[in-house]
Amino acid sequence: MINATSDQNSDSSSAAQRDDFGEVFDVVVVGAGAAGLSAALLLGRARRKVAMIDAGEPRNAPAAHMHGFLSREGLPPAALLDLGRAEIARYGVQFIEGRVDQIDHGYYVRMAGGVVLKARRVLVATGLRDTLPGIPGVRERWGKDLLHCPYCHAYEVRDQPLAVLGTHPGAVHQALLLRQWSEDIVFFPHTLGLTEQDREKLEARGVRLAEGEIRQLVVDGDQLRGIELCDGRVVPRAAAFVFPTPVPHDDLLTHLGCDKDDSGWVTTDRTGRTSVSGVWAVGNVVDPRAQVITAAGTGSSAAFALNADLLDEDTDRAVEQHRAVVGELGAERAGSGKR
Repeated sequence: MINATSDQNSDSSSAAQRDDFGEVFDVVVVGAGAAGLSAALLLGRARRKVAMIDAGEPRNAPAAHMHGFLSREGLPPAALLDLGRAEIARYGVQFIEGRVDQIDHGYYVRMAGGVVLKARRVLVATGLRDTLPGIPGVRERWGKDLLHCPYCHAYEVRDQPLAVLGTHPGAVHQALLLRQWSEDIVFFPHTLGLTEQDREKLEARGVRLAEGEIRQLVVDGDQLRGIELCDGRVVPRAAAFVFPTPVPHDDLLTHLGCDKDDSGWVTTDRTGRTSVSGVWAVGNVVDPRAQVITAAGTGSSAAFALNADLLDEDTDRAVEQHRAVVGELGAERAGSGKR
């Protein structure tokens, strides 16, 4: 279903042409998070013909509020997306609810259900999913009082007794960082092997250790009350932090053959351009550290680069047409002179 069908770009010299396939978009954006919406907004304002496809599964859906985004501090994540969709509709961007199953070379974007869109360029902003440890209570408390990013959520639990679950190598740094927001931090190594250097750093920062494997999170009245260890001990805590394993939604990029780094993440240049011609990727699908405001910025950078790339192609085509017309006129004049 297309929610925004108004097209203010039809009189643009760069509007998509039609071929035997049918309608051709300048850019198809896959993923309507902050990165995708930011790119679509700028491309729409540049009078490009843009379609945006989204499956409605944002990474930050469990979070009640969004933080660190200038002028949108404390806004529910869903509200930001609603605002973005309304803004892109003003500039003729077509929004399509659905899932993209595959992108083929030549920029055929194939959706679940059989719909296929033809594009001149493609921007993938499909984000990532957070893989959580299988400790009872973790998934249920995720985004409530089990948190991830200190910069996003620590201020809201400042000066409270906090836990850090040692389920990922990055958890040690997380505990050291959280000391800025609370003097009462307990690190639960769980099954994580700590080095002597790790222990020294934690001790120096005033982070206490609760040795032993975690059995479960203790919840009462829809509120985290503590962390229970396998030996039966319960350490009271008001909130906990965990370092999830990020897994990018990059199947579309993998199918296209985009280069990846040694860690398995798709590589891009500073504008989001991948190793595959005509394909850009921005946001969490290529950068697990990108916050909402950062992702929006990468979408903006990609939009500038995409428009410049399309402009080069438009100009080359215009030059070819111009030369053909000049050549025909020259031939006609030469023929007239002979007569």
